[in-house]
Amino acid sequence: MNRRTVVLPALAGLLAPVLAACGSDASGGGDGDPIVVGTTDHFVANKDTPAPFDPAAAYDVAAWNVMRNTFQTLVRLPRTGTEPEMDAARKCGFTDAQNEQYRCTLREDLAFSNGDEVDAKDVEFSIKRVIGIKHPGGPSSLFANVDQVEAMGKREIVFHLKSPDATFPYKLSTPAAAIVDSEVYPKNRLAKGFKVTGSGPYALDEFRNGSKKAVLTKNSHYGGGLEIRNDKIEMRFFDTPAGMEKALRSKKIDVMGRTISPGQVQKLDLATDKGIKLVEQPGQEIRYLAFNTEHPVAGKQAVRQAMAELVDRKKIVTDVYSGSAEPLYSLVPGGLPGHRNSFFSRYGEPDEASAKRTLAKAGISTPVKLTLTYTKDHYGEATAKEFAALQRQLNDSGLFEVKTQGKMWDKYRPAATSGKYAVYGYGWYPDFPDADNFIAPFFQDENFLGTPYRNKEIDKIVPQTRRQTERSRTATAFGRAQDIVARDVPVLPLWQGKQYIAARDDITGVEWALNSASVLQFWELGRGASD
Repeated sequence: MNRRTVVLPALAGLLAPVLAACGSDASGGGDGDPIVVGTTDHFVANKDTPAPFDPAAAYDVAAWNVMRNTFQTLVRLPRTGTEPEMDAARKCGFTDAQNEQYRCTLREDLAFSNGDEVDAKDVEFSIKRVIGIKHPGGPSSLFANVDQVEAMGKREIVFHLKSPDATFPYKLSTPAAAIVDSEVYPKNRLAKGFKVTGSGPYALDEFRNGSKKAVLTKNSHYGGGLEIRNDKIEMRFFDTPAGMEKALRSKKIDVMGRTISPGQVQKLDLATDKGIKLVEQPGQEIRYLAFNTEHPVAGKQAVRQAMAELVDRKKIVTDVYSGSAEPLYSLVPGGLPGHRNSFFSRYGEPDEASAKRTLAKAGISTPVKLTLTYTKDHYGEATAKEFAALQRQLNDSGLFEVKTQGKMWDKYRPAATSGKYAVYGYGWYPDFPDADNFIAPFFQDENFLGTPYRNKEIDKIVPQTRRQTERSRTATAFGRAQDIVARDVPVLPLWQGKQYIAARDDITGVEWALNSASVLQFWELGRGASD
């Protein structure tokens, strides 16, 4: 067996590592050859997504895989534990007891990849730019509570919040808070194309539409605290996981990242090839159905509740994902304080008779006709199988007449967030490990889904919990929020995934390469001797 199961405490502070990092002694890329990382992600610059790596627009794990390695933030998620640690900042902290004012002092001698100095004005510009552009489906909702950002000289930056928010340091650790060069990026619109000017550990070399690879070179101007264990990373883009696996086995790539299919997990786990290792980690990725609550059919609460009574999560996990995921009965995944199985408590096991009563009581004629839309190229090839399974489950009840359609991600995302789909599939990779990040981004004003659903009680719960510095004490309040979601069903959680990464056995640091948001940290990878 080649699998190495790793439990890292980056998820909730409740878990401890059981395997030491192999890359702790590696200092570079060996003979100078790049470490080649495969992915099935693809990036396209077009009218809908003019700047795939612009912090004001990008809000998905694929883009963040590039951005986390090329931009700096004031603070970052730690290698272990949950408390953010310093990145571009030398020190940060709240300066008041109410958690309403947050102050950071920048490190000295920071520079962007083009050699321009990084100062507090760039930080102020970057945050204000994300808020001001307010790109649909972008990350501006993370900063909806920011009242004012002030650069105090060259090194000090102060954030004034509208209301207390103990989670604010976590939000500053996301690529949404990436520091951009105010001399390069336009203030009121997105940058165009793939160019990245950041102060992170790597610089992105020239990259064009349709490229099959991207090269990230160690940034000679980087002044943060990370130890970079290689000089160059080459990302190669594959159309299928099978093609990526073939390249790994033939030594054309060193690391196999997103997306490893459930079938490949089994094959790699049982493989006799001792030159490949598979690392499994707990994951906080979730998948769910989102509803346009203003749609003439999906907007009816009884329709959504009936779907919640029919969907068999266990069968989807078994038949489609071969045990590489777990059924999820709440938006807040297991492993986080505040998780509650609200959907199971309300609906129990799949029940056709109960769903029939729900629809009849609301006076809804059957079969209910709906289209479920999914993205064909963003979450892996198993997505199509998952939606086929959902279609069968709903239609076999005789209560629904469901069709499915798949769309490419570059068109899918803007259409979904603008309300063009009745029911659509989405995944969520946490920005930071806290229940807040599985509630607020979905239901607060300016939410990333663009959903019209609002609930006054949830609107009160979120700011109340943000006053609590001890985050475990928010569990009861977030449990109530999950109960409300289960009742109203603006979204329908399906499953929670595990994290996998495969690599040649001479690549070190693989156990540390994925953070709690499923983002690859390329600087952890090094090249050592084969086992």
